[in-house]
Amino acid sequence: MTIAGVQSALPKHQYDQGVLLSALQRHWGPKVDNPVFMQRLQARVGVNTRHLALPIEEYYELKSWGKANNHWIDVATELGEKALCGALTRAGFAPSDLGAIFFVSITGISSPSIDARLINKMNLPVNIKRVPIFGLGCVAGAAGISRAADYVLAYPKQVAAVLAVELCSLTLQLEDLSVANLISSGLFGDGAGAVLVAGAERESDGPEILATRSVFYPNSEHVMGWDISEKGFRIVLSREVPEVVHDHLASDVDVFLEDEGLSRSDIGSWILHTGGPRVLEATATALDLPEDALAASWDCLRRTGNLSSASVLLVLEEVMMKRRPAAGTYSILAAMGPGFCSELVLLRW
Repeated sequence: MTIAGVQSALPKHQYDQGVLLSALQRHWGPKVDNPVFMQRLQARVGVNTRHLALPIEEYYELKSWGKANNHWIDVATELGEKALCGALTRAGFAPSDLGAIFFVSITGISSPSIDARLINKMNLPVNIKRVPIFGLGCVAGAAGISRAADYVLAYPKQVAAVLAVELCSLTLQLEDLSVANLISSGLFGDGAGAVLVAGAERESDGPEILATRSVFYPNSEHVMGWDISEKGFRIVLSREVPEVVHDHLASDVDVFLEDEGLSRSDIGSWILHTGGPRVLEATATALDLPEDALAASWDCLRRTGNLSSASVLLVLEEVMMKRRPAAGTYSILAAMGPGFCSELVLLRW
């Protein structure tokens, strides 16, 4: 089984980070006790530009969760179609080739889910197996690839699509002055990514998926997630996140690789979720990686911010299209997210 194609899709509304900070300061200025502290928080997130689902001036009119979620449905459908069509084109497949679609998101809800809307818009097979997944957050892009790999392992003649759409800006709580929300307002962006996973009996020149591994960390629900109320999604983002990465990721990777007859020194390419500067730094330290090993993740973070589940798919696209490793190179694709948990995928180019 292989990754046959990947494609990102970003909203047309792109803003420099300074423009976004100025807009937030205009809204929060009188309410934030220390504006300089807010500026410092925003400066530390390592983001230069972000794409937003809506023009910046329209966010002040989002007076209810329902209104924000209606925009999520519209934009998620638009970006989802663009990403999935692009991935199909790159892979040389037609919509009729898809046997399953795994749709992941944590920034909005819809029933029927976005995948159902795309079946109608793209004339996908009426017998396609739909698997909408909510709640996994940043880890969901990698988890979606793992679940799609499980599917085509059972059905080697088929192709499964993984589609991640995250519109983080539509979850912003404009009355929440917590440090977690102030950081999130500068870190998270909007975008989508689609990946096609082909069974062993389908031709593809993409990297081979050799193995996957899921790891759950008991009693860590407080580290990351949402508090959900009538106002929508309120970010839960503990300062412990980099510590959890530092304490667990290396041992998880080592055990995973040992089970596959490999070691960390065998990995020539790393495709990691753009969690933020502290997370990427903790990852590099934990795995004892050279300075440029996470360059693709850092570049994606600077260009788009953290796109939650879609982030690792954008990093995968960056590697496949611009930094493709030599044939035979092993890669680890990895992400961590609410639970708290990690998802690991072993690739060979």
